[in-house]
Amino acid sequence: MHKNAKHTAAILILSDKGFRGERQDLCTDIARKYLQDFEYDVVEERLIPDDYDGIVDNLKELADGIGVDLIVTSGGTGFSVRDNTPEATEAVATRKVPGIAEAMRSFSLQITDRAMLSRATSVLRNGTLIVNFPGSPKALEEVIEYVLPAIGHGLEILKGSAQECARPL
Repeated sequence: MHKNAKHTAAILILSDKGFRGERQDLCTDIARKYLQDFEYDVVEERLIPDDYDGIVDNLKELADGIGVDLIVTSGGTGFSVRDNTPEATEAVATRKVPGIAEAMRSFSLQITDRAMLSRATSVLRNGTLIVNFPGSPKALEEVIEYVLPAIGHGLEILKGSAQECARPL
């Protein structure tokens, strides 16, 4: 882990066109920048197609094999037939964490009414938090900075280095 890093993270980009080289992946750089700004050690970055089984396999490997604290996914949360990210994420969950995805949608609704079309989810797989972020670079940048401080505190609780979520009076 890097000197100042508090947690490890992996970035998983889901894009058929990106995987085939038909669209430039801008989301990895955005996610990496914000994760590093918030003192995460980004230990893995992957760009894969929107295949359900591939998403499930990658999430399991990143959580169970590599053991990262946080998996940031980007893409595959819309209405397209190929948008499999929420279903694949929920398939690997040991517990749900609905508040993160709800907060992202609520925040994004202040910017665009299309935020209500997001099917993103957030879950725990044992000791790993998995959060589905938007596939749009602009939307990703808008929400990742908003949720990372709270996510960091949640990870501290999950890992046992913080005890409570309540703020002092």
